[in-house]
Amino acid sequence: MRYPDFFDSIQNIKLQDPLSDILGVFEDGFYEISYIEVVKGAGHSCPTVAGAYIMAQEAIKALYSNGTGIRGDIKVEFKEDLSEGVAGVIANVVSYITGATDKSGFKGLNGKFARHSLMFFNQDIKSNARFTSLSQNKTVDVYYNPNVIPPSKEMQPLMQKIMQNQATDDEKNLFGKLWQERVKNIFENIDKAVSVEVVK
Repeated sequence: MRYPDFFDSIQNIKLQDPLSDILGVFEDGFYEISYIEVVKGAGHSCPTVAGAYIMAQEAIKALYSNGTGIRGDIKVEFKEDLSEGVAGVIANVVSYITGATDKSGFKGLNGKFARHSLMFFNQDIKSNARFTSLSQNKTVDVYYNPNVIPPSKEMQPLMQKIMQNQATDDEKNLFGKLWQERVKNIFENIDKAVSVEVVK
């Protein structure tokens, strides 16, 4: 399997999942999620998928002093409707990382370890997403703006040719390289693209 080299340099997200510990999956429930795993789930790598990964990662760092997020302990809120724009793509990535879902998630064991009813849309917030650690009653707002890392000027004409089935193989390859180069630049400039504010 071949993919851009920079995927391997992206910091993994550290998690503890109490449910996986109880069910004998991971020792003490500890494991990590990599960007390549998220890309496989999404089927592609783009500024939106990268942004969702980064937002979850930065929120977890802000919520948990040891940098390890607790799955099933994180409530996530979005200001957009699920069907609006790229909200669904972001929600899917964040759900994969945090375990939070709206109504479709795991119902729990004897009232514990539930994952459903932890994700909400159409919320009255200004940020792109709000993350809350239920165990600590701590909330952070996360803002993400990929536009601070603009794409190459070559990409738009190349995309038009691809959409019109007029692009050569070399042009298609170049478009893909330029696309992933922007994603790489976003990861290398997280401090410019993402900001986190503690709400409470």
